[in-house]
Amino acid sequence: MNDEPVSSLESHFGDLPDPRVVGRCDHKLMDIVIIAICAVLCGAETWEEVEVFGETKEAWLRQFLQLPCGIPAHDTFRRVFSLLDSHAFQERFMGWVESVFQVTRGQVIAIDGKTLRGSHDRANGKKALHLVSAWATANGLSLGQQAVADKSNEIVAIPELLEQLYLRGCIVTIDAMGCQSDIARQIVERKADYVLALKGNQPRLHQDVVEWFEWAQQRDFRDVPHSYHETVNKAHGRIEVRRCWALSDQRAFEVLGHHDGWSKLGSIVMVQRERRLADQVQRETAYFISSLAPDAEHLLSCVRSHWRIENSQHWTLDITLREDDSRLRVGDGAQNFAILRRMALNLLRHHPAKASLKRKRFRAALDDSFLLELLTQV
Repeated sequence: MNDEPVSSLESHFGDLPDPRVVGRCDHKLMDIVIIAICAVLCGAETWEEVEVFGETKEAWLRQFLQLPCGIPAHDTFRRVFSLLDSHAFQERFMGWVESVFQVTRGQVIAIDGKTLRGSHDRANGKKALHLVSAWATANGLSLGQQAVADKSNEIVAIPELLEQLYLRGCIVTIDAMGCQSDIARQIVERKADYVLALKGNQPRLHQDVVEWFEWAQQRDFRDVPHSYHETVNKAHGRIEVRRCWALSDQRAFEVLGHHDGWSKLGSIVMVQRERRLADQVQRETAYFISSLAPDAEHLLSCVRSHWRIENSQHWTLDITLREDDSRLRVGDGAQNFAILRRMALNLLRHHPAKASLKRKRFRAALDDSFLLELLTQV
């Protein structure tokens, strides 16, 4: 038996607590987990499809799995993953990412929420599962996720996720929901920096920053210490212009000083986005606070990097891995399948083959050697 394809997975997931009754299990827990990982890599989107994958690939799977009672039925996969502790699965997923991938230190880590729209159960009063995820923008890696509890919101889930991440030297970017003084303090205490979007959830602070930039613009930033950077991009028949101003004017900080608790506040930032289409021009302005120095070029890069979590993770999970179509609702099944998708996403993105993720999944389903490459590349 060749255990090379699963040695790394077993070393990180082998101690998962088994939720089943001892002595009444026909299948090994690690066999179930590894089959599910392989199946999702190859395009499986339901437990029925995971079972079909296992039955089709049973001879190949027996090269490195024991399978004492053959391939589990789809009901077994569903039951086990609905009972499996999602927190324990998440901890091991995050340890696996840190251990086997070359995670760049000091990069931007984007934090953002995403709702699994198909996971709701209106008949039983169950809302759709909402996850807060961390995305390493330089590596294109999913670092972890945290479920938002019922009758709660992202403000509670974000600190729980941050506590599990290695943040030292990184720059954490969060949208306006996470613009909280306690979250800023937590990031600084973890030896990291922050760039937080500022909107109406902090109305007084937001208004102060808006008014300060309006005053500075009226003066054409004369005698106002600041930095400025502009980018122009042309693609798909449109021109996008982004302009960024960053201030560290002590007079502004004295105004903001009425709002205590913003640890290591280093700059306030205004970003103007202008999109020029053939027949119209769209403009919007966004404001941020940051612990970084007022370097407009660097700060604009951080702001742009944040949106990679939308384009590179959320969009891919919905379009390529069809996450929003998932109807899993029982127990922790939806959260655990979400972890399987993020494992598959990391493995697919990390493989150097120049092909779309969809094509890689299709090739893995057809070509056992390529599937083996995906599993053993790290």
